Amino acid sequence: MAWSLGDDSSSATAAGSAPAGDARAACQALDGFDESKYVAKGPDGDIAVNRYAAAGALSASAAAGDAKYKPLAQAIRRSQDRHARVFDFDAKVKKELDEARRICKGL
Repeated sequence: MAWSLGDDSSSATAAGSAPAGDARAACQALDGFDESKYVAKGPDGDIAVNRYAAAGALSASAAAGDAKYKPLAQAIRRSQDRHARVFDFDAKVKKELDEARRICKGL
């Protein structure tokens, strides 16, 4: 009961930082993503697939909350779209991943 009657300003602060937090989390997922393990069997492959997907989802969430994260989301989305078409981490996919990682370094 005390919690429900308490000051709710911490919730507002947390909500206000959500896009930045999502962008940082997307970058962390991308940082831990090793494309060479994407097709590996077992835990290494599962981790790679899920980190790549998480980077896309979190960057999209960040961009939805704050347009300044749109370039990050677009770079990751372009890499994922290209990968879905060619089923490989070719030069174009890697170029987009490099761009996303460059953007992450600037955050």
